[in-house]
Amino acid sequence: MSNYVINNGVLVSTDGYSIRAGNRGHLYGDGLFETIRVLKGHPINLENHLNRLIEGMKVLKLNYPVEFNVPFFEREILTLLTKNEIVESARIRLSIDRKAGGNYLPTSNHIDYLIEVEPLLENHFVLNAEGLSVGLYEQMKKQVNILSPYKTKNCLIYIMGKLKAKEKGLDDLLILNDKLGIIESTSSNLFIASNGVLYTPGIDLGCLGGTMRMQIINLAIKHNIKVYECNISPQNLLAADELFLTNAIKGIVWVKSFRTKEYGNTISEKLVEYLNQEWNAK
Repeated sequence: MSNYVINNGVLVSTDGYSIRAGNRGHLYGDGLFETIRVLKGHPINLENHLNRLIEGMKVLKLNYPVEFNVPFFEREILTLLTKNEIVESARIRLSIDRKAGGNYLPTSNHIDYLIEVEPLLENHFVLNAEGLSVGLYEQMKKQVNILSPYKTKNCLIYIMGKLKAKEKGLDDLLILNDKLGIIESTSSNLFIASNGVLYTPGIDLGCLGGTMRMQIINLAIKHNIKVYECNISPQNLLAADELFLTNAIKGIVWVKSFRTKEYGNTISEKLVEYLNQEWNAK
């Protein structure tokens, strides 16, 4: 783990840092976060992360400083990487909390921010050698509402899904929306491939508006792979040729099995190659 974090613009040793009393993210989940991949010493996809974060802050009625832009956070992240002596690959977590005060009704809509970093080994995206085994998480459903596309600090459905997957001896479970459409996994967006065409749930169906999801869609179109946003059912999964998951840190993770169905990873491999080419060219 790292030795320093940035707390509201100030470098703080992790030995001396602690959450302040009254922190609303801690008390009520009143905040947002982004997880950002660092490759070759630079945060990637930062503009898309920041756009989602700002849109989420607007939805939560949070007031953010005018200097919250890509150059500002790039400087903050690079400062943190340098202080922690990280020169290549890392995972950044950027957290936003409403300032302390009040109970359910806040006394302020201003924000505090925290940036943490964790070094990673791989300096490029690597497709998992062993495919995942997944199932459905049926005990809880994700509601489709104005918060659905954002990474809020209310993550219990994903935590409970992870715990249930462990109970079942599976690598992950797929989350259903309140209309019983399959929308994502516990930590990733979802794609299936059938006859060379990609299908993924639309944002309007309740899935996270993933930055890697957006990039994979754009990469696929760039390389003449058709992509459709649509509702996905268990029957669609059982008829698919491939099933893979995407997130900002791992890129693409392929799934080997769902129930009795087994999948290949031909398109997944191609997309990982395209993804690395994209960032190597920058």
